[in-house]
Amino acid sequence: MKIGIPRGLLYYEFEFMWKEFFKELDIEYIISPDTDKDIYQAGVNKAIHESCLPLKVFLGHVEYLIGKCDYILIPRIGTFGFYDRMCTRYQSTIDLVYNTFRDDNIKILPFNIDYSEGEKQIKSFVKMGKFLGKRRGQSILAYRKARILNDYIVSEKEAKMEEKLNSDNIKILLVGHKYNTLDSFSGSIIMNYLKKMGVEIILATDMDSKKADFYAKELTDTMPWTLNRELLGSILKYKSKIDGIILISSFNCGPDSMANEMILRKFKDIPILNLVIDGQEGVGGIETRLESFLDIILFKKEGGLFG
Repeated sequence: MKIGIPRGLLYYEFEFMWKEFFKELDIEYIISPDTDKDIYQAGVNKAIHESCLPLKVFLGHVEYLIGKCDYILIPRIGTFGFYDRMCTRYQSTIDLVYNTFRDDNIKILPFNIDYSEGEKQIKSFVKMGKFLGKRRGQSILAYRKARILNDYIVSEKEAKMEEKLNSDNIKILLVGHKYNTLDSFSGSIIMNYLKKMGVEIILATDMDSKKADFYAKELTDTMPWTLNRELLGSILKYKSKIDGIILISSFNCGPDSMANEMILRKFKDIPILNLVIDGQEGVGGIETRLESFLDIILFKKEGGLFG
């Protein structure tokens, strides 16, 4: 048996846990390759026009895996609690994939988290193991090992983040969801350019999510979108240690458009660049805006207008 894992959306949240879980259960898996123009275009052809860029990319990865595995893992998250909700694209992924690829005889391995229905994380992993013919005890042990590994990786990332914050280079907090910042198609232009310019990149998502959520409540305790609230918490925690913030969101994203507007209004004492990315092929415009933004930060550091 072979499980296919699409490299999109929630892949970046559960990557290490899924890999370790399947490894412990001795289940073979494959992961779709880095996003490229072909995968993106495949997703565009399957998605409705109003879909956001990450969803189009995700559908492209799903299509790539069809015929290459026995089941394709499709994650869905409804809620983590009353004020811990996810965007509708996360809530509808399983149904969306079923209907989009209904003529391809797709076989789905569902991974469903929804606290309102009693579907917590460990239960979701156990149910996934049962679906694959594994005993409950095996799945629980595999989950615990996967959780330990994931917690270790999170702590390592946070430690490296603290090291970067002590750098003498320009320090930019990159505030965006992992499926944007870490995707080779969506975020590579921005990441590569900043690295080329010697910028110390601090990813907001490298902060422990529970800590980020705690800090976010200093500003708001009613923002319903879990992932956006965690991004907000990282700004509150590190704003005094960085030189600037780059907001990265995908075109047509409702939660990001509202959350980013609040950030722009609340944090006026630090340079912020709001970048909205889509599927366009040109990179010149993005690089020009990044260059101008870095010039502003250098001007501030030298005691200019912002000094």
